Amino acid sequence: MTHASSQAVPKSPARTGEEELARLHQDHGRALFGFLLGLTYGDAQRAEDLVQETMIRAWRHPEALETDHESMRPWLFTVARRLAIDARRARMSRVKECPHGLESSSMQADDPIEPSIAALDVRAALRELSEEHRSVLQQVYFRGLSVNEAAEVLGVPPGTVKSRTYYALRALRKALHDYDILG
Repeated sequence: MTHASSQAVPKSPARTGEEELARLHQDHGRALFGFLLGLTYGDAQRAEDLVQETMIRAWRHPEALETDHESMRPWLFTVARRLAIDARRARMSRVKECPHGLESSSMQADDPIEPSIAALDVRAALRELSEEHRSVLQQVYFRGLSVNEAAEVLGVPPGTVKSRTYYALRALRKALHDYDILG
């Protein structure tokens, strides 16, 4: 006996429309990329990947876009920030891989001198920074102050602390490359 299937056909989940998603990316993509570029310490490829992942979340959750808010930017930035945090945690939890071609038997035991040499190189690299850059890194990284606390100690606006920190880290990274710490 043939009969029409009484079983319900699984309904595909609702997705954000292509045009709406394109408009969302056009309206917020550049700002989102800039935001993520800061969170990824200037890694454009990683920032772009996170923008795409954020847009995938918007595509998968059209209900988030059905709101009476003026802008979707706060939602997008929150999703992007959480994705960046998750990606960083995942990277930090991975075991460092051995470069291809090196066998574990050729790896030497930890050299107790290496950390001391690296510390000396870091100190030398810090001395190459301007006083403004060095002082902001000392407050934020070595003393562990927040941006607002560092701004108060240094007598500058918080935005200046953020800007100086960004440029100081870039200068320090370049100096450390020169000392062959970062390769």
